[in-house]
Amino acid sequence: MFKTLEKLLTWSTGLMAAMALFSIMWLTLVDVTGRKFFSNSVPGGLELTEILMVIVIFGAMPLVSWRSEHVVFDSLDAFIPDWLKGLQARLVHLVCAGVFGFLARLMVMRAERFAEYGDTTVHLQLAIAPVAWLMAGLLLLTALVHVLFVVVPPAPVVHGAAQGTGASS
Repeated sequence: MFKTLEKLLTWSTGLMAAMALFSIMWLTLVDVTGRKFFSNSVPGGLELTEILMVIVIFGAMPLVSWRSEHVVFDSLDAFIPDWLKGLQARLVHLVCAGVFGFLARLMVMRAERFAEYGDTTVHLQLAIAPVAWLMAGLLLLTALVHVLFVVVPPAPVVHGAAQGTGASS
């Protein structure tokens, strides 16, 4: 089940984030080249970059949570008994699920307001509500990843130097 879910996340949110990052790269190249050689930048380039950055950041969050690649404070792990580590991990995932769920709810409320008022970007007049809905959906997906890990804990992840550097002995 975990392998299937990881493939699904990789091919949906991971690919979406990668394509957005690739688009930012090309947009920046075209924009800088246009400014340097033609004294003309891409109209609305900043707005497009901002929207694409939202896709990169929020699209990567479910995968980062799934792979436990977030920032970890493990200085006290040597002092925590093994029986407590499982409980601690579930509690952390429960708190994360609550926080991401709460943020998703706030973003839904914001998206509804954007849609109601018809808010758009300044230069290109792109609707803002779909971007906020996407953010809310990706936050909710991240919360669901953490809920899953409360119910079915993932395999333990070793952080730091003990994880392996790829060098063979």
